[in-house]
Amino acid sequence: MLLGAYSWGIVSDNYGRRMGFLFTALVTSIAGLLSSFSPNYITLVIIRFLVGVGLGGGPVLASWFLEFVPAPSRGTWMVIFQCFWTVGTIFEASIAWVIMPRLGWRWLLALSSVPSFLLLLFYNFVPESPRYLCMRGKTTDAMNILVNMAEMNKKTLPSGILVSDNKMELDENSVPSENTHLITIGKTDAIIDDDMDSKIGGISALYRLLSPKLITSTLLLWIVFFGNSFAYYGIVLLTSKLSDNDRRCVSDDLLSMQSENDNLYRDVFITSFAEVPGLILSAIAVDRVGRKLSMSSMLFASCIFIFPLIFIQSELLTTILLFGARLFISGSFVVVYVYAPEMYPTSVRTTGVGTASSVGRIGGIICPLVAVALVQSCHQIIALVLFEFIIFISGVAVTFFPLETNGRSLNDSVRELK
Repeated sequence: MLLGAYSWGIVSDNYGRRMGFLFTALVTSIAGLLSSFSPNYITLVIIRFLVGVGLGGGPVLASWFLEFVPAPSRGTWMVIFQCFWTVGTIFEASIAWVIMPRLGWRWLLALSSVPSFLLLLFYNFVPESPRYLCMRGKTTDAMNILVNMAEMNKKTLPSGILVSDNKMELDENSVPSENTHLITIGKTDAIIDDDMDSKIGGISALYRLLSPKLITSTLLLWIVFFGNSFAYYGIVLLTSKLSDNDRRCVSDDLLSMQSENDNLYRDVFITSFAEVPGLILSAIAVDRVGRKLSMSSMLFASCIFIFPLIFIQSELLTTILLFGARLFISGSFVVVYVYAPEMYPTSVRTTGVGTASSVGRIGGIICPLVAVALVQSCHQIIALVLFEFIIFISGVAVTFFPLETNGRSLNDSVRELK
Protein backbone atom coordinates (compact mmCIF):
# COMPACT_ATOMS: atom_id res chain seq x y z
CA MET A 1 0.00 0.00 0.00
CA LEU A 2 2.97 2.31 0.63
CA LEU A 3 4.18 1.84 -2.94
CA GLY A 4 0.69 1.99 -4.39
CA ALA A 5 -0.30 5.23 -2.65
CA TYR A 6 2.79 6.99 -4.01
CA SER A 7 2.69 5.49 -7.52
CA TRP A 8 -1.02 5.87 -8.26
CA GLY A 9 -0.93 9.47 -7.08
CA ILE A 10 1.67 10.30 -9.72
CA VAL A 11 -0.24 8.33 -12.39
CA SER A 12 -3.44 10.18 -11.55
CA ASP A 13 -1.83 13.63 -11.72
CA ASN A 14 -0.17 12.78 -15.05
CA TYR A 15 -2.85 10.82 -16.88
CA GLY A 16 -6.11 11.69 -15.14
CA ARG A 17 -8.24 10.57 -12.23
CA ARG A 18 -10.17 8.02 -14.30
CA MET A 19 -6.97 6.32 -15.43
CA GLY A 20 -5.76 6.06 -11.84
CA PHE A 21 -9.15 4.68 -10.79
CA LEU A 22 -9.17 2.10 -13.61
CA PHE A 23 -5.77 0.61 -12.87
CA THR A 24 -6.19 0.55 -9.08
CA ALA A 25 -9.49 -1.32 -9.51
CA LEU A 26 -7.96 -3.73 -12.05
CA VAL A 27 -4.92 -4.56 -9.92
CA THR A 28 -6.96 -4.95 -6.72
CA SER A 29 -9.67 -7.14 -8.24
CA ILE A 30 -7.48 -9.42 -10.37
CA ALA A 31 -4.78 -9.89 -7.72
CA GLY A 32 -7.47 -10.39 -5.08
CA LEU A 33 -9.09 -13.20 -7.04
CA LEU A 34 -5.77 -14.82 -8.00
CA SER A 35 -4.68 -14.90 -4.35
CA SER A 36 -7.52 -17.34 -3.59
CA PHE A 37 -5.80 -19.85 -5.90
CA SER A 38 -2.35 -19.55 -4.27
CA PRO A 39 -0.63 -22.96 -4.19
CA ASN A 40 1.63 -22.07 -1.24
CA TYR A 41 2.29 -19.43 1.38
CA ILE A 42 5.04 -17.56 -0.50
CA THR A 43 2.81 -17.17 -3.57
CA LEU A 44 0.00 -15.94 -1.33
CA VAL A 45 2.23 -13.27 0.22
CA ILE A 46 3.45 -12.08 -3.19
CA ILE A 47 -0.05 -11.79 -4.65
CA ARG A 48 -1.43 -10.10 -1.52
CA PHE A 49 1.43 -7.62 -1.89
CA LEU A 50 0.01 -6.79 -5.33
CA VAL A 51 -3.44 -6.38 -3.76
CA GLY A 52 -1.88 -3.84 -1.41
CA VAL A 53 -0.35 -1.96 -4.35
CA GLY A 54 -3.85 -1.66 -5.83
CA LEU A 55 -5.49 -0.69 -2.55
CA GLY A 56 -2.91 2.04 -2.10
CA GLY A 57 -4.77 4.00 -4.77
CA GLY A 58 -7.46 5.02 -2.30
CA PRO A 59 -6.26 8.68 -2.20
CA VAL A 60 -6.92 8.88 -5.97
CA LEU A 61 -10.61 8.26 -5.36
CA ALA A 62 -10.76 10.77 -2.49
CA SER A 63 -9.13 13.53 -4.55
CA TRP A 64 -11.33 12.75 -7.56
CA PHE A 65 -14.50 12.98 -5.47
CA LEU A 66 -13.29 16.17 -3.75
CA GLU A 67 -12.97 18.00 -7.08
CA PHE A 68 -16.73 17.63 -7.69
CA VAL A 69 -18.00 18.81 -4.29
CA PRO A 70 -18.91 22.48 -3.63
CA ALA A 71 -16.81 24.16 -0.92
CA PRO A 72 -19.60 24.90 1.64
CA SER A 73 -20.46 21.21 2.14
CA ARG A 74 -17.13 19.69 1.10
CA GLY A 75 -16.10 18.56 4.58
CA THR A 76 -19.35 16.78 5.38
CA TRP A 77 -19.45 14.97 2.03
CA MET A 78 -15.81 13.90 2.35
CA VAL A 79 -16.59 12.41 5.76
CA ILE A 80 -19.57 10.56 4.25
CA PHE A 81 -17.19 9.30 1.54
CA GLN A 82 -14.78 8.06 4.23
CA CYS A 83 -17.61 6.26 6.06
CA PHE A 84 -17.51 3.50 3.49
CA TRP A 85 -14.06 2.44 4.73
CA THR A 86 -15.70 1.58 8.05
CA VAL A 87 -18.69 -0.01 6.29
CA GLY A 88 -16.25 -2.16 4.29
CA THR A 89 -14.35 -3.15 7.45
CA ILE A 90 -17.54 -4.23 9.20
CA PHE A 91 -18.77 -6.06 6.09
CA GLU A 92 -15.45 -7.93 5.66
CA ALA A 93 -15.39 -8.96 9.32
CA SER A 94 -18.96 -10.23 9.05
CA ILE A 95 -18.33 -12.40 5.97
CA ALA A 96 -15.10 -13.72 7.53
CA TRP A 97 -17.09 -14.62 10.65
CA VAL A 98 -19.47 -16.66 8.46
CA ILE A 99 -17.19 -17.98 5.69
CA MET A 100 -13.94 -18.92 7.46
CA PRO A 101 -15.29 -21.67 9.76
CA ARG A 102 -17.34 -23.21 6.94
CA LEU A 103 -15.60 -22.70 3.59
CA GLY A 104 -12.07 -21.53 4.50
CA TRP A 105 -9.77 -18.68 3.51
CA ARG A 106 -9.82 -19.27 -0.27
CA TRP A 107 -13.53 -18.53 -0.49
CA LEU A 108 -13.07 -15.50 1.76
CA LEU A 109 -10.42 -13.98 -0.54
CA ALA A 110 -12.42 -14.78 -3.67
CA LEU A 111 -15.61 -13.19 -2.32
CA SER A 112 -13.63 -10.20 -1.03
CA SER A 113 -12.50 -9.41 -4.58
CA VAL A 114 -16.08 -9.11 -5.89
CA PRO A 115 -16.63 -5.44 -4.86
CA SER A 116 -13.50 -4.42 -6.77
CA PHE A 117 -14.77 -6.16 -9.91
CA LEU A 118 -18.14 -4.41 -9.48
CA LEU A 119 -16.23 -1.12 -9.33
CA LEU A 120 -15.08 -1.68 -12.91
CA LEU A 121 -18.70 -1.61 -14.10
CA PHE A 122 -18.88 2.10 -13.21
CA TYR A 123 -15.82 3.11 -15.23
CA ASN A 124 -17.75 4.07 -18.35
CA PHE A 125 -20.30 6.08 -16.37
CA VAL A 126 -18.07 8.27 -14.21
CA PRO A 127 -16.64 11.48 -15.73
CA GLU A 128 -13.11 12.80 -15.54
CA SER A 129 -12.62 15.70 -13.16
CA PRO A 130 -13.44 18.94 -15.06
CA ARG A 131 -11.00 20.76 -12.80
CA TYR A 132 -8.20 18.39 -13.81
CA LEU A 133 -9.10 18.72 -17.51
CA CYS A 134 -9.17 22.51 -17.31
CA MET A 135 -5.84 22.49 -15.49
CA ARG A 136 -4.45 20.49 -18.43
CA GLY A 137 -5.90 22.98 -20.89
CA LYS A 138 -8.61 20.58 -22.15
CA THR A 139 -11.39 23.08 -21.64
CA THR A 140 -13.63 21.64 -24.38
CA ASP A 141 -13.73 18.25 -22.64
CA ALA A 142 -14.28 19.92 -19.28
CA MET A 143 -17.12 22.02 -20.70
CA ASN A 144 -18.83 18.95 -22.16
CA ILE A 145 -18.78 17.25 -18.76
CA LEU A 146 -20.21 20.34 -17.06
CA VAL A 147 -22.98 20.54 -19.66
CA ASN A 148 -23.87 16.88 -19.05
CA MET A 149 -23.83 17.44 -15.28
CA ALA A 150 -26.17 20.43 -15.66
CA GLU A 151 -28.57 18.46 -17.85
CA MET A 152 -28.58 15.50 -15.47
CA ASN A 153 -29.35 17.77 -12.50
CA LYS A 154 -31.86 19.85 -14.51
CA LYS A 155 -29.85 23.02 -13.95
CA THR A 156 -28.70 25.81 -16.24
CA LEU A 157 -25.01 26.65 -16.51
CA PRO A 158 -24.00 30.29 -16.03
CA SER A 159 -23.43 32.18 -19.27
CA GLY A 160 -19.92 32.60 -20.63
CA ILE A 161 -17.01 30.36 -21.58
CA LEU A 162 -14.74 28.11 -19.59
CA VAL A 163 -11.21 29.51 -19.38
CA SER A 164 -7.90 28.31 -18.01
CA ASP A 165 -4.57 29.96 -17.43
CA ASN A 166 -3.01 26.99 -19.19
CA LYS A 167 -2.74 26.97 -22.97
CA MET A 168 -6.05 26.50 -24.74
CA GLU A 169 -6.60 23.49 -26.96
CA LEU A 170 -6.05 24.15 -30.64
CA ASP A 171 -9.46 22.80 -31.46
CA GLU A 172 -11.25 24.96 -28.90
CA ASN A 173 -14.54 25.85 -30.51
CA SER A 174 -16.49 27.43 -27.67
CA VAL A 175 -17.98 30.79 -28.61
CA PRO A 176 -18.31 33.32 -25.79
CA SER A 177 -21.90 34.42 -25.39
CA GLU A 178 -21.03 37.22 -22.99
CA ASN A 179 -17.90 38.90 -21.72
CA THR A 180 -18.28 37.15 -18.36
CA HIS A 181 -16.46 33.89 -17.55
CA LEU A 182 -18.25 30.70 -16.66
CA ILE A 183 -15.41 29.50 -14.46
CA THR A 184 -12.04 31.14 -14.04
CA ILE A 185 -9.15 28.88 -13.25
CA GLY A 186 -6.42 31.13 -11.93
CA LYS A 187 -5.32 34.20 -13.85
CA THR A 188 -6.31 34.57 -17.45
CA ASP A 189 -2.94 35.39 -18.85
CA ALA A 190 -0.79 33.61 -21.36
CA ILE A 191 1.68 32.11 -18.93
CA ILE A 192 1.96 28.36 -19.15
CA ASP A 193 2.67 26.87 -15.74
CA ASP A 194 5.24 24.10 -15.80
CA ASP A 195 3.49 22.18 -13.05
CA MET A 196 0.36 22.04 -15.17
CA ASP A 197 1.75 21.20 -18.55
CA SER A 198 4.44 18.61 -17.90
CA LYS A 199 4.37 15.02 -16.74
CA ILE A 200 5.97 14.46 -13.35
CA GLY A 201 8.09 11.51 -12.33
CA GLY A 202 8.88 10.09 -8.91
CA ILE A 203 11.80 12.33 -7.99
CA SER A 204 10.42 15.49 -9.58
CA ALA A 205 7.15 14.90 -7.71
CA LEU A 206 9.00 14.98 -4.40
CA TYR A 207 10.85 18.14 -5.43
CA ARG A 208 7.54 19.78 -6.24
CA LEU A 209 5.98 18.78 -2.91
CA LEU A 210 9.05 20.15 -1.13
CA SER A 211 9.08 23.43 -3.08
CA PRO A 212 9.21 26.64 -0.97
CA LYS A 213 5.44 27.17 -1.10
CA LEU A 214 4.59 23.59 -0.09
CA ILE A 215 7.44 22.32 2.08
CA THR A 216 6.03 23.45 5.44
CA SER A 217 2.58 22.01 4.78
CA THR A 218 4.03 18.81 3.29
CA LEU A 219 6.37 18.03 6.21
CA LEU A 220 3.69 18.78 8.81
CA LEU A 221 1.21 16.63 6.90
CA TRP A 222 3.69 13.75 6.84
CA ILE A 223 4.04 13.97 10.63
CA VAL A 224 0.27 13.91 11.09
CA PHE A 225 -0.24 10.99 8.70
CA PHE A 226 2.56 9.02 10.38
CA GLY A 227 1.14 9.70 13.85
CA ASN A 228 -2.45 8.90 12.89
CA SER A 229 -1.49 5.65 11.18
CA PHE A 230 0.84 4.57 14.00
CA ALA A 231 -1.80 5.27 16.63
CA TYR A 232 -4.78 3.86 14.72
CA TYR A 233 -3.24 0.50 13.88
CA GLY A 234 -1.57 0.38 17.28
CA ILE A 235 -4.85 0.81 19.13
CA VAL A 236 -6.46 -1.85 16.94
CA LEU A 237 -3.62 -4.30 17.56
CA LEU A 238 -3.34 -3.58 21.29
CA THR A 239 -7.04 -3.82 22.10
CA SER A 240 -6.97 -7.53 22.89
CA LYS A 241 -3.59 -7.34 24.64
CA LEU A 242 -4.48 -4.49 27.00
CA SER A 243 -7.97 -5.74 27.87
CA ASP A 244 -6.53 -8.25 30.34
CA ASN A 245 -7.02 -6.67 33.75
CA ASP A 246 -3.70 -7.78 35.26
CA ARG A 247 -1.64 -6.95 32.13
CA ARG A 248 0.12 -10.27 32.28
CA CYS A 249 2.37 -11.11 29.32
CA VAL A 250 1.10 -13.90 27.11
CA SER A 251 3.21 -16.47 25.34
CA ASP A 252 3.49 -16.82 21.60
CA ASP A 253 1.74 -20.19 21.78
CA LEU A 254 -1.25 -18.67 23.54
CA LEU A 255 -1.37 -15.81 21.04
CA SER A 256 -1.34 -18.34 18.23
CA MET A 257 -4.20 -20.28 19.82
CA GLN A 258 -6.21 -17.10 20.32
CA SER A 259 -5.74 -15.96 16.72
CA GLU A 260 -7.25 -19.23 15.49
CA ASN A 261 -10.36 -18.78 17.60
CA ASP A 262 -13.57 -17.94 15.76
CA ASN A 263 -14.12 -15.16 18.29
CA LEU A 264 -11.41 -13.15 16.51
CA TYR A 265 -13.81 -12.25 13.68
CA ARG A 266 -16.57 -11.43 16.15
CA ASP A 267 -14.22 -9.15 18.08
CA VAL A 268 -13.11 -7.32 14.91
CA PHE A 269 -16.77 -6.94 13.92
CA ILE A 270 -17.69 -5.41 17.28
CA THR A 271 -14.64 -3.17 17.76
CA SER A 272 -15.01 -1.75 14.24
CA PHE A 273 -18.22 -0.11 15.44
CA ALA A 274 -16.06 2.11 17.65
CA GLU A 275 -15.29 4.10 14.51
CA VAL A 276 -18.95 4.99 13.87
CA PRO A 277 -19.18 7.63 16.64
CA GLY A 278 -15.87 9.05 15.40
CA LEU A 279 -17.32 9.41 11.91
CA ILE A 280 -20.42 11.13 13.27
CA LEU A 281 -18.30 13.49 15.35
CA SER A 282 -16.13 14.29 12.34
CA ALA A 283 -19.14 15.01 10.15
CA ILE A 284 -20.53 17.41 12.75
CA ALA A 285 -17.26 19.22 13.48
CA VAL A 286 -15.38 19.37 10.18
CA ASP A 287 -17.43 22.17 8.57
CA ARG A 288 -18.52 23.88 11.80
CA VAL A 289 -15.25 24.30 13.69
CA GLY A 290 -12.80 23.77 10.83
CA ARG A 291 -10.29 21.11 9.85
CA LYS A 292 -7.38 22.17 12.07
CA LEU A 293 -9.33 22.49 15.32
CA SER A 294 -11.19 19.23 14.63
CA MET A 295 -7.97 17.27 14.06
CA SER A 296 -5.98 18.74 16.95
CA SER A 297 -8.87 18.35 19.42
CA MET A 298 -9.39 14.70 18.49
CA LEU A 299 -5.68 13.88 18.70
CA PHE A 300 -5.34 15.51 22.13
CA ALA A 301 -8.54 13.76 23.29
CA SER A 302 -7.05 10.44 22.21
CA CYS A 303 -4.00 11.25 24.35
CA ILE A 304 -6.29 11.82 27.34
CA PHE A 305 -7.95 8.43 26.88
CA ILE A 306 -4.67 6.55 26.49
CA PHE A 307 -2.88 8.13 29.47
CA PRO A 308 -4.75 6.20 32.23
CA LEU A 309 -3.81 2.93 30.52
CA ILE A 310 -0.21 3.50 31.64
CA PHE A 311 -1.49 2.37 35.02
CA ILE A 312 -3.29 -0.93 35.62
CA GLN A 313 -7.04 -0.48 35.21
CA SER A 314 -10.05 -2.76 35.49
CA GLU A 315 -11.04 -4.67 32.37
CA LEU A 316 -14.21 -2.58 31.94
CA LEU A 317 -12.37 0.73 32.27
CA THR A 318 -9.62 -0.46 29.94
CA THR A 319 -12.23 -1.35 27.31
CA ILE A 320 -13.93 2.04 27.68
CA LEU A 321 -10.63 3.93 27.41
CA LEU A 322 -9.55 1.96 24.32
CA PHE A 323 -12.97 2.53 22.74
CA GLY A 324 -12.65 6.29 23.34
CA ALA A 325 -9.09 6.39 22.02
CA ARG A 326 -10.09 4.56 18.85
CA LEU A 327 -13.13 6.80 18.42
CA PHE A 328 -11.05 9.98 18.42
CA ILE A 329 -8.08 8.67 16.46
CA SER A 330 -10.38 7.32 13.72
CA GLY A 331 -12.15 10.69 13.65
CA SER A 332 -8.82 12.49 13.27
CA PHE A 333 -7.82 10.08 10.49
CA VAL A 334 -11.01 10.94 8.61
CA VAL A 335 -10.47 14.69 8.90
CA VAL A 336 -6.83 14.55 7.75
CA TYR A 337 -8.03 12.77 4.58
CA VAL A 338 -10.40 15.70 4.08
CA TYR A 339 -7.73 18.32 4.72
CA ALA A 340 -4.88 16.84 2.68
CA PRO A 341 -6.47 16.98 -0.82
CA GLU A 342 -7.84 20.45 -0.06
CA MET A 343 -4.38 21.70 0.85
CA TYR A 344 -2.66 20.73 -2.41
CA PRO A 345 -3.36 22.32 -5.82
CA THR A 346 -4.93 20.23 -8.58
CA SER A 347 -1.61 19.80 -10.42
CA VAL A 348 -0.10 17.78 -7.54
CA ARG A 349 -3.17 16.86 -5.48
CA THR A 350 -3.18 13.08 -5.80
CA THR A 351 0.62 12.94 -5.73
CA GLY A 352 0.68 14.95 -2.50
CA VAL A 353 -2.05 12.93 -0.79
CA GLY A 354 -0.59 9.67 -2.06
CA THR A 355 2.87 10.52 -0.75
CA ALA A 356 1.47 11.51 2.65
CA SER A 357 -0.50 8.26 2.73
CA SER A 358 2.74 6.38 1.99
CA VAL A 359 4.40 8.04 4.97
CA GLY A 360 1.39 6.95 7.01
CA ARG A 361 1.95 3.38 5.86
CA ILE A 362 5.46 3.58 7.29
CA GLY A 363 3.84 4.30 10.64
CA GLY A 364 1.57 1.30 10.17
CA ILE A 365 4.59 -0.89 9.38
CA ILE A 366 6.67 0.31 12.34
CA CYS A 367 3.85 0.13 14.89
CA PRO A 368 3.60 -3.67 15.30
CA LEU A 369 7.38 -4.03 15.10
CA VAL A 370 7.96 -1.57 17.93
CA ALA A 371 4.91 -0.88 20.09
CA VAL A 372 3.30 -4.32 20.00
CA ALA A 373 6.68 -5.98 20.46
CA LEU A 374 7.18 -3.89 23.61
CA VAL A 375 3.85 -5.09 25.00
CA GLN A 376 4.63 -8.72 24.28
CA SER A 377 7.98 -8.36 26.03
CA CYS A 378 6.28 -6.97 29.16
CA HIS A 379 7.12 -3.28 28.49
CA GLN A 380 3.55 -2.01 28.29
CA ILE A 381 4.32 1.31 29.99
CA ILE A 382 7.05 2.18 27.50
CA ALA A 383 4.75 1.27 24.60
CA LEU A 384 1.92 3.46 25.88
CA VAL A 385 4.25 6.39 26.59
CA LEU A 386 5.47 6.04 23.00
CA PHE A 387 1.87 6.22 21.78
CA GLU A 388 1.24 9.30 23.92
CA PHE A 389 4.33 11.04 22.55
CA ILE A 390 3.60 10.33 18.87
CA ILE A 391 -0.08 11.33 19.11
CA PHE A 392 0.78 14.52 21.03
CA ILE A 393 3.42 15.54 18.47
CA SER A 394 0.87 14.94 15.71
CA GLY A 395 -1.63 17.20 17.48
CA VAL A 396 0.98 19.94 17.84
CA ALA A 397 1.90 19.60 14.15
CA VAL A 398 -1.74 20.22 13.19
CA THR A 399 -1.74 23.55 15.05
CA PHE A 400 1.18 24.70 12.88
CA PHE A 401 -0.56 24.02 9.56
CA PRO A 402 -0.32 27.35 7.70
CA LEU A 403 -3.76 27.08 6.09
CA GLU A 404 -7.33 26.43 7.23
CA THR A 405 -9.11 25.00 4.19
CA ASN A 406 -12.67 25.13 5.53
CA GLY A 407 -14.86 26.92 2.98
CA ARG A 408 -11.94 27.85 0.71
CA SER A 409 -11.98 27.26 -3.03
CA LEU A 410 -9.46 24.75 -4.36
CA ASN A 411 -6.23 25.94 -5.95
CA ASP A 412 -5.15 24.50 -9.28
CA SER A 413 -1.43 25.31 -9.57
CA VAL A 414 1.44 25.82 -7.15
CA ARG A 415 1.93 29.41 -8.22
CA GLU A 416 -1.62 30.26 -7.06
CA LEU A 417 -0.55 29.53 -3.47
CA LYS A 418 0.38 32.42 -1.24
